Amino acid sequence: MATHFCSCSSIPAKPTSTIVSNKSILLQNPRILNALHQNNLVPSQSSSSSSSSSAFTLRASISPAATSVAVDGPATSTKPSKSLPFRVGHGFDLHRLEPGYPLIIGGINIPHDRGCEAHSDGDVLLHCVVDAILGALGLPDIGQIFPDSDPKWKGAASSVFVKEAVRLMHEAGYEIGNLDATLILQRPKLSPHKEAIKANLSELLGADQSVLNLKAKTHEKVDSLGENRSIAAHTVVLLMKK
Repeated sequence: MATHFCSCSSIPAKPTSTIVSNKSILLQNPRILNALHQNNLVPSQSSSSSSSSSAFTLRASISPAATSVAVDGPATSTKPSKSLPFRVGHGFDLHRLEPGYPLIIGGINIPHDRGCEAHSDGDVLLHCVVDAILGALGLPDIGQIFPDSDPKWKGAASSVFVKEAVRLMHEAGYEIGNLDATLILQRPKLSPHKEAIKANLSELLGADQSVLNLKAKTHEKVDSLGENRSIAAHTVVLLMKK
């Protein structure tokens, strides 16, 4: 009877699994394990029973041609560290436009047949700038710090809110890296007023105009924004550690 032999070299090695401090690592090549040892990614056996409160699960699928790593799970602390080199915040605001109110954008009075109905001066741009800064710092939004239920903010200039947000920013050890804002309104055209708005924004934030960007878009006559019944703004801000 003929004897048949199987060439084991033609069968790929089954990946092995190693559990390291709650990190599941799939390996095909033992040389990778040595590299992990050299980079202190694989501790000794005595540490393999470490606490299950490890920050994340690392799964590495390694082949001779490519390596892919996926990180799953939250960090050990959900509270942002104050030592972060930068922070990013987003702000949004929308106000209804009504006749009989001034239209103030970025602290500049814009000629128009209607303005923002609001508890303060209704400056939609400055409001969302404040929210972006507060958001980057991980603080409550503008409505919580300056509630419209408080009569002292009735008709208040929004520059007051910006100055307080800037104070909190400096207190936390940050400064403006750059700011990008988009205004959404059907009318009026903001092109003639952009430079004045940027100059005032620069003064309020203590930031050079070169790091401030302002865009304006219509809403293609769609819904309240496109029908000149409201105005909205988005702002993204990058704060840099001093």
